[in-house]
Amino acid sequence: MSLLQRIFTPKPDPREAVRPLWQAVVDEARRPEWYARLGATDSVAGRFDMITAVLSVVLVRMEANEELAVPSVMLTELFVADMDGQLREFGVGDPVVGKHVGKLVGAMGGRLAGYREGLAGGDDALADAVRRNFTLRSEADAETITGGLTAWAGRLARTSDAQLLEGAIAP
Repeated sequence: MSLLQRIFTPKPDPREAVRPLWQAVVDEARRPEWYARLGATDSVAGRFDMITAVLSVVLVRMEANEELAVPSVMLTELFVADMDGQLREFGVGDPVVGKHVGKLVGAMGGRLAGYREGLAGGDDALADAVRRNFTLRSEADAETITGGLTAWAGRLARTSDAQLLEGAIAP
């Protein structure tokens, strides 16, 4: 390979290694059951609530293994890139998209901390985190979403690290 080819050939994006896991997170957050049966609001805000909740549970699972530290950062970067793309699709322009992404990342960080505490503290603590961080339909309650997140955490716990990175979450 010539020097010019090496210089101008794009390097593979290391985040692609966790793209299957990101897709599994998105697929889980889009499952109709969360909205139809468990009470998440099917709106832009409700979908953001759902993706941050599902992703938070995955990140908490990844924190249990030091070897998953770098993949968890790459997964978070995919979240940021996706939010950037979503904002642009909604018509947010270049001059302010960074500010909006920053706010979304800050919201994600706060929710991650809340869900981390909630998962460690049991169903009541997790339900409190859901109440603080979810836009629920009027007839819904936090306990139904809590049950769904607990089930998701259980599936992740039954998933090996290698399967997790492949996006092959246990049933």
